[in-house]
Amino acid sequence: MSYPGYPPSGGYPAFPGYPPTGQESVYPPAGQCSYPAVPEGYPPAGGGTYPAAPPGAGYPGAAGYPAPGGYPAPGGYPAAAPAGGMPPYPGAPAGPGFGVPPTGPGFGGYPQPPAQNYAGGGPAQIPGYPGGQAPSPIPGPPAAMVQCTQGTITAAPNFDAGRDAEILRKAMKGFGTDEQAIINVVANRSNDQRQKIKAAFKTMYGKDLIKDLKSELSGNIEELILALFMPTTYYDAWSLRHAMKGAGTQERVLIEILCTRTNQEIREIVSCYKSEFGRDIEQDIRADTSGHFERLLISMCQGNRDENQTVDYQKAQEDAQRLYQAGEGKLGTDESCFNMVLASRSFPQLKATVEAYSRIANRDLLSSIDREFSGNVERGLKTILQCALNRPAFFAERLYYSMKGAGTDDSTLIRIIVTRSEIDLVQIKQMFTQMYQKTLATMIASDTSGDYRRLLLAIVGQ
Repeated sequence: MSYPGYPPSGGYPAFPGYPPTGQESVYPPAGQCSYPAVPEGYPPAGGGTYPAAPPGAGYPGAAGYPAPGGYPAPGGYPAAAPAGGMPPYPGAPAGPGFGVPPTGPGFGGYPQPPAQNYAGGGPAQIPGYPGGQAPSPIPGPPAAMVQCTQGTITAAPNFDAGRDAEILRKAMKGFGTDEQAIINVVANRSNDQRQKIKAAFKTMYGKDLIKDLKSELSGNIEELILALFMPTTYYDAWSLRHAMKGAGTQERVLIEILCTRTNQEIREIVSCYKSEFGRDIEQDIRADTSGHFERLLISMCQGNRDENQTVDYQKAQEDAQRLYQAGEGKLGTDESCFNMVLASRSFPQLKATVEAYSRIANRDLLSSIDREFSGNVERGLKTILQCALNRPAFFAERLYYSMKGAGTDDSTLIRIIVTRSEIDLVQIKQMFTQMYQKTLATMIASDTSGDYRRLLLAIVGQ
């Protein structure tokens, strides 16, 4: 089961390489992230929130991370479901399915948080709201006050980098490799702690831990462990560089990262991309994409989305009317209007706009984007809306389609498990079960094998 019309992911090969001998990253530690506080809340899992990343976090040269190589061109997405053909998510209001005008509070079958009543303020007369009254703007708690504790990986207590470095050295010394010992360490340490283990390993043994791991491992387990040892921001920048390196472009990777990260994260990624690869990400995007999709990604690269947590329902109504007039309400589509609203409004504000749109257009906004757009710009716009409505559900769907059907898109599976493991993987797991009636761990266990499966399951938890 998926979002209305949202496609499965394509495949990416293994990492083409990791740092050369004697070089390692000295990025600052990865910070805990949180979602913006939303008056209505995130999914039933109790959704985490992104706090602002540490101010002024810079990126001293992480010399020698991989010389980026290319992925093969991605495969295609399936066609969107016909009107009325997409069943709703479990837990969403029952309805006729995707493409049919909504009759309740659900948006095209998208899983919704529990409804809340809004209080305060005098009524504003706005057409399209029941009784002509819109709720007054209600500020949520400051984002910095709502700390994220929903990762499956947390910092290990009584951490000793030297002891862990010794364990890893013993696991790789002599004939054969003790993969289970390596798994026990990397799956139970935060990204910050893994960076300290790398530094301790080089201090104690005069050797590069990453080079030793590469010589002992291969295949998917190697890609997964190397991803875990990359600093968080570097891993995102590295993934973007590989998505645009060589023949073909991994548009889904660009969308997944640039359309879902916070302002602070995007600014750090852009800075890291420049310092590590000596390239301007906007120039690379312009060289590899075109048209309205290019403009959307350039907008995302600014890291300038409004992050005010107060919802302005009058503006939501105006934006909904503007979007209707730019799409369903006219012959042709004013793509720049959609770009302006979806690239600049806060996620709580966009959620209110989606609600207002369904009353104005008698159709949910995701469905209208299906009808008005196609290709990558459609996928990018829908990703933004899906994150505004329920971010963990977006990643749950991406994980599902990375394993659904013949073959496994291991790079997408690895990237999402690693990047969300300290942010919201707990909520993603819960949404996965709600949406697909099976646990994420069950699907991973049936789709992978060996040490690769054991490490994924150790990160995900049961």
